[in-house]
Amino acid sequence: MKPTKHTPVLIVGGSLVGLSTSLLLANRRVPHLLVESHPGTAIHPRAASFHQRSMEIFRCAGVQSEVEEAATREFRQNGAIVAVESLGGKELHYFARSWNDGVEDLSPVARFFITQVGLEPVLRERARELGAEHRFATELVSCEQHDDHVLSVIRPRGGGPEETVASDYLVAADGAHSSVRQRLGIPMSGRGSFADCITIYFKADVRHLLGDRNLSVVYVNHPNLLGFFRFSITGDSGFLAVFATIDAEGNRSTQVADEASTARCVDLVRTALGAGPDLQIDIENVQRWTASAATADSFQRERVFLAGDAAHVMPPTGGFGGNTGVADAHNLAWKLALTTQGTAGSALLDTYEVERRPIGALTVEQAYTRYVLKVDPTLGQDDLMAPLDDASIELGAVYRSAAVRSDRPPEGELDDPRLRSWTVGARVPHLPVSLNGRPGSTLDLTRSGFALLVTEHREAWQRAVDDAEFGSGLPIVVHHMQPDDLDRGRVRTSESVAWWGSAALVRPDGVIAWKTTASADQGAQQLPGVLAEVLSAPGTPV
Repeated sequence: MKPTKHTPVLIVGGSLVGLSTSLLLANRRVPHLLVESHPGTAIHPRAASFHQRSMEIFRCAGVQSEVEEAATREFRQNGAIVAVESLGGKELHYFARSWNDGVEDLSPVARFFITQVGLEPVLRERARELGAEHRFATELVSCEQHDDHVLSVIRPRGGGPEETVASDYLVAADGAHSSVRQRLGIPMSGRGSFADCITIYFKADVRHLLGDRNLSVVYVNHPNLLGFFRFSITGDSGFLAVFATIDAEGNRSTQVADEASTARCVDLVRTALGAGPDLQIDIENVQRWTASAATADSFQRERVFLAGDAAHVMPPTGGFGGNTGVADAHNLAWKLALTTQGTAGSALLDTYEVERRPIGALTVEQAYTRYVLKVDPTLGQDDLMAPLDDASIELGAVYRSAAVRSDRPPEGELDDPRLRSWTVGARVPHLPVSLNGRPGSTLDLTRSGFALLVTEHREAWQRAVDDAEFGSGLPIVVHHMQPDDLDRGRVRTSESVAWWGSAALVRPDGVIAWKTTASADQGAQQLPGVLAEVLSAPGTPV
């Protein structure tokens, strides 16, 4: 097949993760093509909770305000996470009185609720403004790998001529039933599937049942069903996800999708609401889905990368699924950018799987743990991973790979972001800093590339950076941490003060790649070699 088009990156899948990848590549001026089989962005309000790390990524991509505005049009923000017998019945337990309680100072942004219906158009519009090429209603027919490219055949879903596209790399963001993953023969491992569920989208005026409560997520543990609600900002619509039903004899069924008639769905919604027969309930749509927990055995096969649900599937408990996919896109996009632009060696891309797969597998298990503990304890707890702190899962991923200078081996591990321990391989802690006379965050320093945070002798470090940039063309911002900034960053424990010495090198994805206690002169001599190793620069041993 002779290609009719060439692009550095082909993205297969134009939902949340594909569009996030597109936006992040477009921000780094990487030409690419995105193809999506559906005619447009999401029409069902899935993935409604976005954690601080995802919001940080959207902030660095330049769409924070647009995302927040879209979110406030859909939901009342910062509500409670609660378990009830029914919405109008007994409250059983508050998991959180306020969704951002206790994490406000960990990030320059808050957690937000926004559905993919509201979010995806924001991502799509900004990516296209930056030059991304998107083709919706276009399907992938085939793809095959060659030594120096991937050859893919695409065609319009409504009929039309096929087109052969040669790409340097392919990102498969085509969902839980990824055709790309299946073509590559990559299996999934984990808990498998444990419930055939439904999500019921309905209209009903529930304001009298909500009262003055601001409830972001409502888990329903009713004698006749298990599920959860989310409601619109107007209180006249919402959706109910049903995991299991229980009959009069106490028999539990997780095959909810087997019976999803309109009458049955009205009955389920009415039961979960605790509403009387006079409440008008209109069913708008019913979506069938499978609750699963599994991770792909590999996230990469040569020039093809899996991201999002193509790489890992998990139940919605905890809201980790979409956020984990956005983190995949963030980790991969800067590596693709520097590799396709010739700044980094191709071995840098091998660190994507090494870094993201352990964290993805850990997050899958944490979502499963929450499903068992909050929804279905009959699944058993003998081999259950102990629940970890939400903030650590959201913000505390620690990477071990050739793209960080650490002697510790690769493993799925987490930092407590509250400690601001400046661990190599972890996200740089958020500290308020002054940027060109305006308030900002340490996380803002990597918008254009790497950042070097120094405590002294900024001029010497700047000279070292200028020398390193001369050889690589890599933008590196040198930022002097002021005494007030340092005081905010110190965390005193019984043993030590957590700080990083004289300099810390932060990657474009906000991850600490290296830190040193050496003097400015000594550290400046080390910096070019460190950068070469982190980037797997051509000719550099890895």
